[in-house]
Amino acid sequence: MIVAARNEAERLRDTLGALRGAFPGAAVWLADDASGDGTAEIGLAGGAQVVSRGRPHGKGANVTAAAEAVLSDVGDDARVVLLCDADLGSSAARLGPLIEAVERGECDVAIAAFARRVGGGLGIALGFSRWTVERLGGVRLEAPLSGQRAMRAGVLRELVPFAAGFGLETGMDIDAARAGYAVREIELALEHRATGRTPGGFLHRGRQLRDILRVYLSRR
Repeated sequence: MIVAARNEAERLRDTLGALRGAFPGAAVWLADDASGDGTAEIGLAGGAQVVSRGRPHGKGANVTAAAEAVLSDVGDDARVVLLCDADLGSSAARLGPLIEAVERGECDVAIAAFARRVGGGLGIALGFSRWTVERLGGVRLEAPLSGQRAMRAGVLRELVPFAAGFGLETGMDIDAARAGYAVREIELALEHRATGRTPGGFLHRGRQLRDILRVYLSRR
């Protein structure tokens, strides 16, 4: 499994603990985007293999690097790879249905839709991502920006490298649909560190919009 993180020291320990408890024996890779708060050290202490570089490269590039490391490790293994964000805390233990849906053959890519929305802004970034995925990929998703998703290693191999920055999920949605993979959303009772209607929150969503626009322009 691949855990995406940037400055998530506050919640990472609980996230890793939940993953270890729910998926004993699973290898965990931490895609750390040059965090400055000890995130990488917490990951190492929690038994994760850390992929990190000296300066920030953005979520897409860092998760791509971790995915390539995972694929190099598993080779052509058909096992399911889980991707998630580091801020899920103890709720990361509830990600099992994503893996199970792929293992049962119900879909090729399983995406978690949060059962309860916490925080967020005006819905502009989400709406634009949803429109972009439907227009370019032909699939309607309620949670196109969810970082929680599962797929077999062979599918993951076809989807890397990921789009840059916060365009990762939107680009993956489009690329998976265009490749003919069945994408399914599963509602889960997850929690995360929400960004509210604060200056920092609006800045974050502005970056999301920028990166989603880049995905749209590169794939139209």
